Amino acid sequence: MIIGVPKEIKNNEFRVSVTPSGVHAYVSAGHQVIVERSAGVGSGISDYDYIKAGATIIDKADELWQKADLIQKVKEPIEVEYKRMRKGQILYTYLHLAANKACTQAIMDSGATAIAYETVEVDGALPLLAPMSEVAGRMSIQVGAAALQASAGGAGVLLAGVPGVRSGKVVVIGGGVVGVAAATIAHGMRADVTVMDLDLKRLAQVDQIFAGNVKTLASSEYEIEKEVVNADLVIGAVLVHGAKAPKLVSNALVKKMKPGCVLVDVAIDQGGCFEDSKPTTHQVPTYKVHDAIFYCVANMPGAVPATSTYALANATIGYGLALASKGWQRAIADDAGLALGLNVHEGKILYAAVAKAHNL
Repeated sequence: MIIGVPKEIKNNEFRVSVTPSGVHAYVSAGHQVIVERSAGVGSGISDYDYIKAGATIIDKADELWQKADLIQKVKEPIEVEYKRMRKGQILYTYLHLAANKACTQAIMDSGATAIAYETVEVDGALPLLAPMSEVAGRMSIQVGAAALQASAGGAGVLLAGVPGVRSGKVVVIGGGVVGVAAATIAHGMRADVTVMDLDLKRLAQVDQIFAGNVKTLASSEYEIEKEVVNADLVIGAVLVHGAKAPKLVSNALVKKMKPGCVLVDVAIDQGGCFEDSKPTTHQVPTYKVHDAIFYCVANMPGAVPATSTYALANATIGYGLALASKGWQRAIADDAGLALGLNVHEGKILYAAVAKAHNL
């Protein structure tokens, strides 16, 4: 099979889907890998690195998409790429289709077979989403702390505080991989941290992870309001597998929050969990709602590609090899978790949450 690795062209996206190690694995399994010129430069990987591993460099994106049987990407296709997809081709990438009807329709129209990293499951966990959730969760505190600085328009709060001055209050809504990663960094910075979740068993696990040093709270509309109005930094870390994120912080609630507070919506790929959330880019990452600052970058890990490219590639290569070596039909027949990654095939949506999101 011919594996195509295009250069990511989403705004300020510096990751690449396959590393030289992955190229070597594909080639060793008998496949051909074609990589678009300069695809890995943003992650510190040269064309020569790919050539040494056994890849062929392709100058034009259109040619790469035309030749490849399997396109492995990082992010969903954007408008200029829609026409490049075709029937019989496997698209293997993050898709987040429930929040993107235009992309969903484009994939349906193309006839391609689309397998989404974020809906592949193993025992209820999401192994291909987890590494980027770890990165985004940790980054959320980093970017939130920067946005809190007065020079950035924030309230001028230092999350760590100092002796005699209170620490910043961080509220993390969602106790999954993103939430725990965020809480880990916030706690490490000596912030006052509260993690909220509907799952009491998960909250017990969070309590154990942090040895009681991070507060846990059963999530409800009432408790969210009580916590958020006093927060300096709110992290939206809610995920419903493959579906649109629920809206948990309303515009009316933001109006009650402290001036200069910051809300980071890590769920923005799935539509966001704050009412006023709208996708932003690393180029212009924030905007104001009332007196609060919103950070809603849809590809947060793209800003740290030297870390995130390798974390993602390590997780995706095993499934990629299965798809390439067995063909997608046999691969998903042999692996029920991978089968859940199948979102679209020849114009039909095959993932219920995506169909429900778009009333299709």
